[in-house]
Amino acid sequence: MNIDAHRPAPFLHPGEAVVLFDGTCKLCNGWAKFIIDHDQAHRIQLAAVQSPEGQALLAWAGLPTDDFNTIVLVSDNRFFVRSQAMFKIMERLPAPWRWMRSGRIVPERMRDWMYDRIAQNRYRLFGRYDACQLPSADHSRRFLQAGP
Repeated sequence: MNIDAHRPAPFLHPGEAVVLFDGTCKLCNGWAKFIIDHDQAHRIQLAAVQSPEGQALLAWAGLPTDDFNTIVLVSDNRFFVRSQAMFKIMERLPAPWRWMRSGRIVPERMRDWMYDRIAQNRYRLFGRYDACQLPSADHSRRFLQAGP
């Protein structure tokens, strides 16, 4: 989705991308670790939706800041959610992961329906942490941080 170009995404410079994820969700944290492990070029930053940076980006995009059940990719003053965000993330990863883009042949309505079923049941299926997980020391540079 496009956002007013006069309001650039907070904390991001042109060409940068950040993935917003639920920091208490075990599935979402696994996805964040997957990105860290496979994005060797460091093309994607991460931010938990519960963090100040995540909250600011959600507000900027006009997305809920308190009831959150989708992954978001923010890049170049645009944001993508659900299956579209997943494909945009895969585009930034090396082969063979970027080949997963071929899944776009499935109609978006069907992809998002499947995505929503998993998202709505993610805590029951995969579990949840009591608090937002902090990045480990070796991963902290991969997380979006406000300020200098």
